[in-house]
Amino acid sequence: MKRRYLREVYTERVNKIREVMPHACIGVDVIVGFPGETDENFLETYNFLNEMDISYLHVFTYSERDNTEAAVMPNAVPMNIRNKRSKMLRGLSVKKRRAFYESQIGTDRTVLFESENKEGYIHGFTENYVKVKTPWNPELANTLHEINLTRIDDDGSVRMEFLNVIA
Repeated sequence: MKRRYLREVYTERVNKIREVMPHACIGVDVIVGFPGETDENFLETYNFLNEMDISYLHVFTYSERDNTEAAVMPNAVPMNIRNKRSKMLRGLSVKKRRAFYESQIGTDRTVLFESENKEGYIHGFTENYVKVKTPWNPELANTLHEINLTRIDDDGSVRMEFLNVIA
């Protein structure tokens, strides 16, 4: 795919981010099923990502695009294999995000609430990208609040307690 960086450089950068910003949410974009990707290549990628101190994965399944070099490359990965690999990485992402959220429980953060009522809740994101929810209150929309992260709900959202309103 003509990537211009090496695994070692990537690892060093993730480690540097963790050193400078230990509570950072680190998301990784991954494309699976690129032509020529063998089972061994995929397992190597899976294991590499599993060992990395990252927070979640944004998984893309490779799809052919007309007028690209990749569209005519040999050794296309069958779609059922691409889908299986995508599912495996999405499962890894759920595990990674849960571990990241668990590491944040008990910490104080700033949250910006969104403006949508989703099934009786308002959601927001902390400055380090933890998704939180609290019962719907339209006055919270588009406001900043200091909060403490308290627990993870079954849907994966984090619950919180208010500390202060930031004007």
